[in-house]
Formats: sequence, C-alpha cells, structure tokens
Amino acid sequence: MTGHAHSVERVLSPPIDLNGTGRYVHWGVVQLSVANLVVIGVMLVVFVAALLLPFPRGRGRR
Repeated sequence: MTGHAHSVERVLSPPIDLNGTGRYVHWGVVQLSVANLVVIGVMLVVFVAALLLPFPRGRGRR
C-alpha cells in the first residue's frame, strides 16, 4: 500500500520547488516575481484568444 501513497504524492506535488526564495524581475521601480509574470502572460494570451476566436452561432440563426 505504500506504493500507492507515493504515487498520490507525486501527482499532487508542484512541478517546481516552492520552498526556495522567489525570483524577481526588476524594471525601473517595478519589481515582479517570475511566477506573477507568468500568470500575467497567460492571462494576456487568454484575453487575445478570446478576442480573436469566433463566437459559436446557433444552427437556425443568421
């Protein structure tokens, strides 16, 4: 049964080590963590995709 517990731990563990110190990007007076920068980038990609992808249309409507 211990093999099962280790596989659950592996699935639920984060892909990177979160116990270390954060990495930051400095740009003038702005200081952002790399994790926040990644989240902002993903949000921008989703926003642009929402603008560019067509809306679904009904079958009988024109």
